[in-house]
Amino acid sequence: MNEPSESPYMRLSDPSLWGIIFGNLVSMVLAITQDWPLGQIMWIYWSQSVMIGVVNVIRMLSLESFTTKGMTMNDEPVPETEAGKRSVATFFALHYGIFHFVYFMFLWQQQPLNVLSLNEAILMMLGLSAFVGSHSFSYMHNLRADFRQKKPNLGTLMFYPYLRIIPMHLAIIFGGAIEGMGLIIFMGLKTLADAGTHMIEHYLFQKPETDLRMKD
Repeated sequence: MNEPSESPYMRLSDPSLWGIIFGNLVSMVLAITQDWPLGQIMWIYWSQSVMIGVVNVIRMLSLESFTTKGMTMNDEPVPETEAGKRSVATFFALHYGIFHFVYFMFLWQQQPLNVLSLNEAILMMLGLSAFVGSHSFSYMHNLRADFRQKKPNLGTLMFYPYLRIIPMHLAIIFGGAIEGMGLIIFMGLKTLADAGTHMIEHYLFQKPETDLRMKD
């Protein structure tokens, strides 16, 4: 199989982009047809955000070539070794996990899962499965192209998932004022944000002249 000659990003023909859009559309259809409140929808988005973090850990651990320029842990430079890579991935997993545990507790207070009916739980799992499938496909689809012509900085990779979850963060802050048509508009904007950050992220991962290293 020939190596990809250029990044497919910023092009609407990218199948992994449409996978992300499809995952969002499944949630939108379920929310509209089942008349879900924002809290119930946010559980699906929370699960998507966790999946983004899982993929990022796998991405970091699978790197064969990388740089840790500018990174320190315990006031010591992070070595560009397998041990250093595992340390960074572990730190990210813990930090990201704590971040989402706080969201979990907040969402549980707003919309506890133990009050859902079996039918609601099944439909929510359907929405979650759509996101798990789309992000898994995106990772596998872009595995050979991402970082093919550059050495990524692990410190920089740690921050990309946080950019992807900004819509969820904003929804939790302003969620009390979102309902009805506003909720549909929010979900549409969230879909556009997902698609946009997906395109930009992989464009940077695959663009040869882009240096992902942290500045001195």
